[in-house]
Amino acid sequence: MNPASIEKRYEMARELYAENLVDTNRALEILQNIHLSIPCWQADDVAGLEIRDEAGVGGGIMATGNYPGRARNIDEVRTDLEKVLTLIPGRHRINLHAMYGDFQGQKVDRDKINPAHFQSWIDWAKSLNIGLDFNSTYFTHPRANSGFTLSSKDDDIRNFWIEHGKRCRQIAAKMGEAQGSPCIHNTWIPDGSKDIVIDKWVYRKNLRKSLDEIFSKSYPDSLMRDSVESKLFGLGSETFVVGSYDFYLSYALKNAKMICLDMGHFHPTESIADKISSILQFTDNLLIHISRGVRWDSDHVPIMNHELLELAKEIVRNQLLDRIFLALDFFDASINRTGAYVIGIHSTLKALLAALLEPVDTLKESEKTGKTHITLALTEDHKTMPLSAVWNYYCLKANVPPSTEWVPEVENYEVQELSKRK
Repeated sequence: MNPASIEKRYEMARELYAENLVDTNRALEILQNIHLSIPCWQADDVAGLEIRDEAGVGGGIMATGNYPGRARNIDEVRTDLEKVLTLIPGRHRINLHAMYGDFQGQKVDRDKINPAHFQSWIDWAKSLNIGLDFNSTYFTHPRANSGFTLSSKDDDIRNFWIEHGKRCRQIAAKMGEAQGSPCIHNTWIPDGSKDIVIDKWVYRKNLRKSLDEIFSKSYPDSLMRDSVESKLFGLGSETFVVGSYDFYLSYALKNAKMICLDMGHFHPTESIADKISSILQFTDNLLIHISRGVRWDSDHVPIMNHELLELAKEIVRNQLLDRIFLALDFFDASINRTGAYVIGIHSTLKALLAALLEPVDTLKESEKTGKTHITLALTEDHKTMPLSAVWNYYCLKANVPPSTEWVPEVENYEVQELSKRK
């Protein structure tokens, strides 16, 4: 697209939005300061970088598809991420799982990892002027084969994973110290059962005790923040999930931890957006994992659908951007993985921009005065406003490809880099 044409269309759009008392320049300033956490695991289908004795071991995580070009090592993961960062506006963060350590070809079990295994990640992120977030990895491991980790009835297995959780928090604190901003450390476990469970109490009691032990050491909020992530059901846990929404919400509120809401971890008709104004009445912060469930928690690439738009609007309408951490969580092996990154990130940022361009004050005033027909009329009119003109201008000013002009770059990257990976 011609830069002059982009600027001309932006000026026209700016005037149209101004008629509804919306300042597009201010909206772009706010968007510039939103930092998404980008999942490293989209690059390699959640395979990780560990040396393992066996492949495909337990844990309830599976990326579907076999599109060529999967990253096979730490250098390729980073190369892919660096390419993605050149195609998206803004400054963002990279989200790591514990199994993505720089293990230098050595087998290091999960209860033995330490900050040294992630120092090169810290140095890499610093060189790019980006931040890091972190996740314990309780899946793809022989000690997850039973379907239970932190809630296991086996003391040996449970203690192994408790030690892993403690070490992950130490690593997260080290990352936060190095980057000068808190590292968000998220805990999700695959624990559950495919079929009926009689003694649910003991599993949830074990999980509570394990979490208490993992979180027994305090770290300053300036270094790291803990979150716990719930799920409705998953692979191998179709009937019973130990870490349910009720469990983790109760635990988080009681123990001053963040609850993590994943958009794919609830019933398809359940609204994540609607939960925000309830949860944040009683706690300070919230972590949201942005993905797209299709019939089940399939972690599809986010698109700017109704669910994502409503989530963005709920955050912006209530001025909650400084209280909510936004992380992408998807892994699609069926399409070009670099393209998937760009689509997911762009869609999330566009949804946030659409929310920032709403005439929120006018909408709230008409609702307050009972003129809800005005509220409805304005929200409907907003759907056809020239969002793309503002988005393309934002990309132009960020020196990244506007519209779909990133597609040829991804195609070329596939030829030059991805096609060489066997």
